[in-house]
Amino acid sequence: MFGFSTFSYDDEGYRTCSVTGLQIHRSAEDMVKLFGLTAIVALLIGGLFAIFVALTRWELVGLLAPADFYTFLSIHAWNLLIFWMIFMEIAVLYVGGPYVLGRPLSLPRVAKAGYALMLGGAVLINVAIWLTKQPNQAPLLTSYAPLPSSPWFYLGVVVFLAGALVAALPFLATIWHEKRENPGGTLPLVAFGAFITSIVAAEAIVGGLITYVPTFLWRVGMLAHIDAAWYRQMYWIVGHGSQQINLLAMISVWYFMTHVVGGAEVASEKVSRSAFVLYLFFINMGAAHHLMSDPGVSAAWRLWNTSYSAYGAVVASMIHAFAIPAGLEIGRRKRGEGGGTFGWLWSAPWKDPGFSATILSIILFGFLGGITGVMMGQMQLNMTWHNTLATVGHFHATVATGTTLAFMGLGYYVLRLVFGREWIARPIATIQPYLYGGAMGITSLMMMYLGILYGIPRRHPSVMDIPGTEFSFAAARPLFVIFGVMALISIIGGALFVLVAVGSLLAGDRYQGGLPVTRPTAVADGGGHKDTAHHLLSMRGTFILTSIFLGVFVVMWALNWYLLSQLWQVG
Repeated sequence: MFGFSTFSYDDEGYRTCSVTGLQIHRSAEDMVKLFGLTAIVALLIGGLFAIFVALTRWELVGLLAPADFYTFLSIHAWNLLIFWMIFMEIAVLYVGGPYVLGRPLSLPRVAKAGYALMLGGAVLINVAIWLTKQPNQAPLLTSYAPLPSSPWFYLGVVVFLAGALVAALPFLATIWHEKRENPGGTLPLVAFGAFITSIVAAEAIVGGLITYVPTFLWRVGMLAHIDAAWYRQMYWIVGHGSQQINLLAMISVWYFMTHVVGGAEVASEKVSRSAFVLYLFFINMGAAHHLMSDPGVSAAWRLWNTSYSAYGAVVASMIHAFAIPAGLEIGRRKRGEGGGTFGWLWSAPWKDPGFSATILSIILFGFLGGITGVMMGQMQLNMTWHNTLATVGHFHATVATGTTLAFMGLGYYVLRLVFGREWIARPIATIQPYLYGGAMGITSLMMMYLGILYGIPRRHPSVMDIPGTEFSFAAARPLFVIFGVMALISIIGGALFVLVAVGSLLAGDRYQGGLPVTRPTAVADGGGHKDTAHHLLSMRGTFILTSIFLGVFVVMWALNWYLLSQLWQVG
């Protein structure tokens, strides 16, 4: 399909990956290329529009007029929160399924049809947003009814979501064929994670179709009325569910990349699989935190979703937060790579951008996105900052920082594993994850700080002095300087990734890497450690790191409850 590959294939269309030792079929490889390249194009478009958004929110510059702000904000959000993510996530499914299982991609024509629908829908959405002429009427990500958007916008969303559902079918068919041929076998952990991701994705996409098909019919006059309360509740099935696809795909990438690059093992297959299953039942309940003040849902529904259901998803996240670094520590210690408490970590390949992007994704997602996500999911804390810039900071910490870094790390190895190209400008590739991750992390922190402590509103082009109100946020101006500078640096960091990726495809040397001789095999249920005490001792560094994480969690939780208590002082 593409002329970038330097690999040779046998008569059945297979080749052996020199990095992982996996048998890779050309049908899967071609589709990973197609979806991956399109994702990078969406990243580029969203990044370009991010420049205008950042320089408008930073009022020292105030680049865009208010009438234009929502157009640029909408294109930025749809390309980075939806198109970059979902095109890449379909590629992740094809890696986690056909690649890991060593099978051809089932229904390759269906995969191509799904891609065509997704691409057509994405183009239609971008064009519809750009051509919206009414001031301040460009549809935001939520596009709440009854505020009308272009019918072409709604049609584009329906086509894109239908395409994503179609594109997931070949992955599911591949899993079905695998289980038919090996009924007693167990899916590898990465394939199992991708399978759970596909189920959560199907739930979200079906919810989106239930939302947007009637809305489109209403917009073209085939339905006389669309209920706004019904729309809000249905929308968040896909609005929040799409971000849960990001979470599960990201965690699957963490397991894959820490093994491929860092030599990690699986500390316990059963425990990690159980965490994925908990996500299946509880992760989409998190959408409740967008509806805390919605009169269309009961208090009991809110309490259930923000307490017991949320705890199931939090436990799953805590399991992965321990299991992934524990697997890395066990695997590196078995290979003799670093002694002492943290030698396994200091000796890791930090100059490898695939590794550094993955580990930075784990750290920044956990400390910035994970902690704030749990706090934001609680009713009392949520009510104080949901419609402030803190929410924007939260999902920039999760999606723009954590998930994007994970996908960048995978992207570096897709260049090698799939395209057979070595990275150009290796020094730039080495610093890129640190530049992007560090700057985006600070950008997210500034937005959270501005929202929580100053109450800066979200979705408003001018936040210092809001016309028609007595609100003034002049005290926040110095923090917006830090925000603006860091946002621009993070955009440069993202542009460097695109530069390395495209440059490597066009001018990169043929990759000549091989499979490390000392790479350990995956351990199931802690196997290979007959001495339980020795097994636990081999994870002592992870115990310390996760204890630090939990300590920060408790401090941040207590601090936010203290700030909440200052709103209504009693006595």
